[in-house]
Amino acid sequence: MSLIDDGHRIALHELAGHRQEAWERQSAHVAANSAFYRRIWNGATPPRRLEDLPELPFSDKADLRLSQPAHPPFGDYLAAPRDRVSRLHRTSGTTGQAMNLAMSARDCEITEIVGGRAQALAGLGPGITVVHCLNYQMWMGGLTDHLTLERTGATVVPFGVGSTELLVRTILETGITAISCTPSYPAVLERVVSEKFPGIAPADLGLRLGLFGGEPGLDDPALRQRFRDTWGMEPRNSNYGVSDVFCNFASQCDHDTALHFVAHDVLHAELIDPDSGDVRPLRAGAEGELVLTHLARDCQPLVRFRTGDIIAIEATDTCGCGCAGFRFRVIGRSDDMVVVRGLNMFPTMVAAVVTGFDELSGDYRIVLDTPPPYDALPVRAELAKGRSDDGTLARRLEAAFKSRLGATARVTIVPAGTFPVTEGKTRRVIRSHP
Repeated sequence: MSLIDDGHRIALHELAGHRQEAWERQSAHVAANSAFYRRIWNGATPPRRLEDLPELPFSDKADLRLSQPAHPPFGDYLAAPRDRVSRLHRTSGTTGQAMNLAMSARDCEITEIVGGRAQALAGLGPGITVVHCLNYQMWMGGLTDHLTLERTGATVVPFGVGSTELLVRTILETGITAISCTPSYPAVLERVVSEKFPGIAPADLGLRLGLFGGEPGLDDPALRQRFRDTWGMEPRNSNYGVSDVFCNFASQCDHDTALHFVAHDVLHAELIDPDSGDVRPLRAGAEGELVLTHLARDCQPLVRFRTGDIIAIEATDTCGCGCAGFRFRVIGRSDDMVVVRGLNMFPTMVAAVVTGFDELSGDYRIVLDTPPPYDALPVRAELAKGRSDDGTLARRLEAAFKSRLGATARVTIVPAGTFPVTEGKTRRVIRSHP
C-alpha cells in the first residue's frame, strides 16, 4: 500500500528509503498513465531521485480547472481506468469551480488512515462519541471525514448539516461529548440553544472536545478561549487538508497548537516562494507556499501541486505527542492575500485584531470593490448581540490595525446579525470587482 503503520511517528530521515521507493513507483505510474502530466512535463522523464523533484514544473488548481471541462468528468489527470474509481466526491467550490474527485479503493483506504492519524492526534479515540456536522452531499468533508473519525475507534454520529434544533436534542439525549464541524458552526448552535432551549446554556450540552477544520481562525487565542468559556470544550484544529490531495493530513495535539504533518510516508511536501517559485528549506522559521506531491495515489495523482496555502514552519523536531512530522501554521491563502501599501494582509491577521474587541461578534468581511492596488484595508466588522457602538469603535479598531499590523484600515461597523451564520465554510474576503 506504500503506507507505514504509525508512519507519522517515524523521523523523516528514517523514512528516506521508503519514500524514495514510493516515488519511483508513483512517478512511473504517472508517466505511463497521466496525459495531463505528460503534457505539462513536455515529454520529459520525471527524475528518479525524490530530492530532484524541483526539476519538474509546478501544477496548480487552474490547470485542473481547465482539464476537467476538456476531459469530463475527471480530467486527463485521471491515471487509472474508470472501472477502478470506487468513490466520486466533489470539492466545495469555496475558492472557485467545484471539481470532481476520483478515488480508487486503495486511495480511499490510505486517505482514511492518514485522516485517522490526524483525528487521533487531536484527542479522538475509543470511548468518545462524536457527532460529525459537515456536508455529506458529495463533499469529501462529509463521508470521507466521517470514515477518518471512525478510524480512531470513536463512536461516530453521521449528522451532517441542517436541522440544528434536532442536533441539540440528539446531543442531549445520546451523551455525545465531541463535535466535528467548522469553527463558525458553534455560533449557529449557540443561537438555536438560546432561542429554542430556554434555561439551557451551551456548556450544558456536555461537549468536551471540538474537532474543527475547513476554515481559518482557530490560531486566535481569543477564539479558543471563547470556546472554553462558552462551551466548556477544548478546541482542536483536527482537520487540515487540501481536497484535491488529501482531505486531512495535519492536526494539532494537546502539546502544541501548531498543525502536525502526519503523511510523510505517502505525501511529499515542499515550501516555495509564492512569487518566484524558488524552493525554500523546510525548517523552523521558514514561510512560503505549500507544494505537495502524492507518493501513493492511483486515480488522480498530483505532482508538485501548488496548494495556494501560505504556511509558517514552527518546528521540525519530534513533538511531545510522538508525531515526527514538521509543525506549521497556515498564515493564509495566496488568493486571499490583500497587499496594502506593500504589506501582505491575510484574513487570519484581521481576525486576530477584530476578536480583541468585546463589542464585536468576531465576524467580519474584507470587501474589495475596486481592483488593486490598495492604500487601506476595507473591513466591515459586526457588533455583538446586545452591544452598541459609542461612535468611537471604528476609529479604535482602525488604530488597533495600525498598531498591531502596521496597516491602514478603513473600518465600517455593521449591526449584529448582518452577516449570515453558516453551517459550511465562511468566505471572509469578498471581491466584487471584475
